Amino acid sequence: MTLLDGKATADNIKAEIKSRVAARIDRCERAPHIAAILIGEDPASLTYVSSKEKNSHEVGMTSSVYRYPASITEKTLLEAVNFLNNDPEVDGFIVQLPLPPHIDEQKVIERIEPSKDIDGFHPVNLGKMMLGLPAFLPATPMGIITLIERYGIETRGKHCVILGRSNIVGTPVSILLSRKAQPGNCTVTLCHSFTTGISDFTRDADILVVAMGKHHFVKAGMVKKEAVVIDVGVHRIPDPSKKTGFRLEGDVDFREVAPRCSYITPVPGGVGPMTIVSLLQNALRACEMERS
Repeated sequence: MTLLDGKATADNIKAEIKSRVAARIDRCERAPHIAAILIGEDPASLTYVSSKEKNSHEVGMTSSVYRYPASITEKTLLEAVNFLNNDPEVDGFIVQLPLPPHIDEQKVIERIEPSKDIDGFHPVNLGKMMLGLPAFLPATPMGIITLIERYGIETRGKHCVILGRSNIVGTPVSILLSRKAQPGNCTVTLCHSFTTGISDFTRDADILVVAMGKHHFVKAGMVKKEAVVIDVGVHRIPDPSKKTGFRLEGDVDFREVAPRCSYITPVPGGVGPMTIVSLLQNALRACEMERS
């Protein structure tokens, strides 16, 4: 069993990004500027945005965070999006999800200028991805594909089963792995909460991507021997032995499943770091496109 080390892979990519940013500065060009709009005090969102800031600074990028209370009106949020759309110093930005229930999430996503949509959620970018055209890819699916590529995992002709059909992870991954490319050329089965006999599909998977949002949903008996397993889930489990008071675990029961796998991602340290570094890659690309 080989661990798909997202942290080490992300560190290597960050070194590549840092070199390209330094080259820009040596040419007297400004560093890429990445921004985030953060609403409320959701712990997971706070952690993600903080990590984005830290990683941006590590590669020499400028990072800004616009913080608003959960009571913000939709009108005010859309005005903030317009401001960043029109700010020539901001190359790309995200609106951290989820948003409060009184705000139309899709309306906000569609207000983002596609050329600054480094989250890859705008319909223009998703449509281009569908057609195989150059686009900003959603960060988590992009990170998964990059991890597969960097480890040289063969995908051509393999059966890939994806658990979860969200627009953020499951559906984009299904498109990227089925496209005529490398990584790609998989036969893809997309399972969801209404799929009957999910275990019948997972046991046939050469590559299993799990994004169900259910703690330890996948057990050893659900996994084919020598399968590649990619766990997207992140769950905070109370643990008084930890300084934080919790530990992180995934949708896959790692201890049970790992011995059966050829490759598997850990939680933490797997897909999470790849999501952040993919965001940085998109931001650098946005900046380079602007200057080209």
